[in-house]
Amino acid sequence: MSYTEDLSRYVTHFIDQLALSGVSHAVISPGSRSTPLAVTAAESEDITHWVQLDERSAGFFAVGLAKEKQEPVALICTSGTAAANYYPAVIEAYYSRVPLILLTADRPHELRDVGAPQAIDQIDMYGNYTKWFHDMMIPEADREIYARRQAARSVSEALSSQPGPVQLNFPLREPLMPDFTLSGLWRNETTFPPFTRGRRTLDEDQLEYYAKLLRNKEKGLIVCGPQTDPELAGWIGKLAESLDAPVFADPLSQLRGWGSSKDAIITHYDSLLRSDSFNELLREADYVLRFGAMPVSKAYLKWVRRADDTEMFIVDHDVSYRDPSGIPGEFIWTDPVSFCKELIPYVEAPDTSWKNELKLFDETAAEIMFEKGEETLYEGDAVHELASLLEKDSILFVGNSMPIRDVDTFFPVTGNDLSIFANRGANGIDGVTSTAAGLAASGRKVTLLTGDVSFFHDMNGLLAVKQYELDLTVIVINNNGGGIFSYLPQAGQTEHYEALFGTPLDIDLGAAVKMYGGSHRKVKRRDAFTEAVAAAMTEKGLSVVEAVVSREDHVDNHRDKWNRLDERIVKKVGEHVSHRT
Repeated sequence: MSYTEDLSRYVTHFIDQLALSGVSHAVISPGSRSTPLAVTAAESEDITHWVQLDERSAGFFAVGLAKEKQEPVALICTSGTAAANYYPAVIEAYYSRVPLILLTADRPHELRDVGAPQAIDQIDMYGNYTKWFHDMMIPEADREIYARRQAARSVSEALSSQPGPVQLNFPLREPLMPDFTLSGLWRNETTFPPFTRGRRTLDEDQLEYYAKLLRNKEKGLIVCGPQTDPELAGWIGKLAESLDAPVFADPLSQLRGWGSSKDAIITHYDSLLRSDSFNELLREADYVLRFGAMPVSKAYLKWVRRADDTEMFIVDHDVSYRDPSGIPGEFIWTDPVSFCKELIPYVEAPDTSWKNELKLFDETAAEIMFEKGEETLYEGDAVHELASLLEKDSILFVGNSMPIRDVDTFFPVTGNDLSIFANRGANGIDGVTSTAAGLAASGRKVTLLTGDVSFFHDMNGLLAVKQYELDLTVIVINNNGGGIFSYLPQAGQTEHYEALFGTPLDIDLGAAVKMYGGSHRKVKRRDAFTEAVAAAMTEKGLSVVEAVVSREDHVDNHRDKWNRLDERIVKKVGEHVSHRT
């Protein structure tokens, strides 16, 4: 048997088992050494392949696709620094619990560490950021079952416990082109069954224990941070109704977009918690039951660290310690959906006005935060206007730094089956556009809200939008630099501020959009923004709306609203205390 025949059987059985195990998409960055993996994935009838020239963009494209599909996506690249360019996406996938299967082609063992071209040390190159690593055997005769076993295991490792990335490194000799005319390729009688992920649940005694803890408390609080499961969002709403507890809904909780139990949802807790008076009122909370990651709001994190008398419970899928507050709290390691479903029959709503009181504060905050000023465009107005323009069953992907914080502050509950995602694993600005493109590859309409620096940082991500004619509307908030630093102490010193933190770009974004075949609209007023976004939403392909705003006005507008809200809160808290006494 020739090496080409060994190679052909090896890679076809590996790729076929990936498909059988649940991998339906592969993102390929072209190169020579990865030829066997790339062409076999492209040849597979069960895997849709996407070609991305830039490995960094490819990595984040796969993150977006896997995030929306809720299934593992394969990444294929050649040897050398190509695999190193996956690193930022691997880190994001690890922390945001996105299953990726990295198939990195490598030089054979005899060409390692001898100065061969495009040969670097790829052994476990992502270190602690992958859940599992395996250096594959060289393709030789009778290794089809071995190849299938490793493919099946890669999927199970990527999905088990907390999902995340895995790496399989493939040392490959020349010749590299498989022969698909051979018989006995692809599926045969020896296959491994698909991985089935079970749900970790509590027993009856444990459910009764937690129900008793919650049943005796009049002032409970449910908090849902970033998470991607709309089913969980619905069940959190039902649990909130059963406990008559308000829900602090992070913009990435999926609760704002799905609108379940709207009467219980508090969206402006970040703004409210900037008031000392509201902080003191919230110290009356008996418990916090948190789902998902820690919310985006820094004000909430500060409150948690001061809420000494409030019992803290964190519900998570499996053993993990995803709580940066550093305070004592009880982890409940169980499937969150099952926890809500199974706990509801054990609990009862307390006789209290707590939820209604907090809801009134939330409505007061909405009056002020949604109040429109001059016709000049302001980020908060842009976010609020955008919420009403998004299509039903579409996706809003939000960039980091200021965009996600503005969505936290100004995005209301819509109730139109909207999914809101962001890369909050590592919170970086890299790969934002590529991730949005990966989400759009799922077939759903995607709107990206991003800043000008993030947009510049990942322009390569627009190539996939052009090549595959994906529907992506991009809203670029252009304040000519890094607006988030205007809120930090660095803004107080002026000698090096603009060069090191403000980082003005002063570039024509319209020219870049034209290069990728998209439409471009540049606006500076609120009415023009609304018209431009509405028009962009009707277009196919890439549509970019550049919203020009002022960094200085952004800070002033936010602080003015927070100050006026604080005045209203002080008054309402005083009325609240007088009423109780």
